[in-house]
Amino acid sequence: MFVTTVQILTVLSCFFLVSSAAAAERLKRSKSDIAPVAIPAATPVTILSIIPAQAEPGARVILSGTGFGENATVFLGSIEIAVRISDAKLVEFTIPPHLEAGIYALYLKRSDGTIGRSYNFTVLPLRPVLKSLSPSQISFCASGKEREVMISGTNFGESTMTFFDGAALNSSLVSSESISFTVPPVPGGLHQVLVKNSPENSSASLALVIETRPEIGQVTVGSEYVNFYELIITGRNFSQNSSIYVDGIQIGGRGGQDASEREKLIYVDCSKMIYQRHPFSPVNKDFKLQIVNLGGEGSQVITVSAP
Repeated sequence: MFVTTVQILTVLSCFFLVSSAAAAERLKRSKSDIAPVAIPAATPVTILSIIPAQAEPGARVILSGTGFGENATVFLGSIEIAVRISDAKLVEFTIPPHLEAGIYALYLKRSDGTIGRSYNFTVLPLRPVLKSLSPSQISFCASGKEREVMISGTNFGESTMTFFDGAALNSSLVSSESISFTVPPVPGGLHQVLVKNSPENSSASLALVIETRPEIGQVTVGSEYVNFYELIITGRNFSQNSSIYVDGIQIGGRGGQDASEREKLIYVDCSKMIYQRHPFSPVNKDFKLQIVNLGGEGSQVITVSAP
């Protein structure tokens, strides 16, 4: 029995077809036996709280939430800020010290590039701090340069305003640590000075004392006339209603001797008064002088040797 070439090729073709079909079936069964692998989605960055919700430059801010990872940075607008992460749930950062006041978009960017939702965060102007006033006490009748006061402190800027007894006052910014102003004409007593960097951002107040107690600086003999002479009294905080007490006797002011009588007190200004004295004898004698203002404030008692 002879096998032809055609028969051999036919047998081989059938063999290859059966083998290919079997291989395909085995591959199909092997694929169906493998379970699909789930690819986990990236954990989102979630901020649950921002404490505080607004703060000044240099302040510490804490974010709490989830999905922070082990490494991340915080952005305030376009400014990237390094952070400290605790347990992937707390983020702590410090507002840059020279960041301008305003509203910034705050968001967190994880090291894998995932960015969380942004929140509005207000950077407040730096709160000004008052340390001292120089001088902290001025005379009621001070004038010119004598009424200039220097404020010392920190965090002063171009927008800083000075307030005197609650009213805005013209002032000059000398530096970030000093401001100068001139005390307005106000009654004597205790007054309050503070500064503000914004309407809601003010310093504590400091006290400025306007001293009204009279003070005698010097007594000199002035012009001499036939039956009287002048004692010139210089000092400060004299008023038109001031009286002079000579050995306890009141002259001038309310309740003192009338101007028509012999002894007379003439008010020149708050730093000078003239006492017209009619002596009984040209011989010098010691007597005591004191200036007393209408409110009862009295100067020191001094002893004068004159006729």
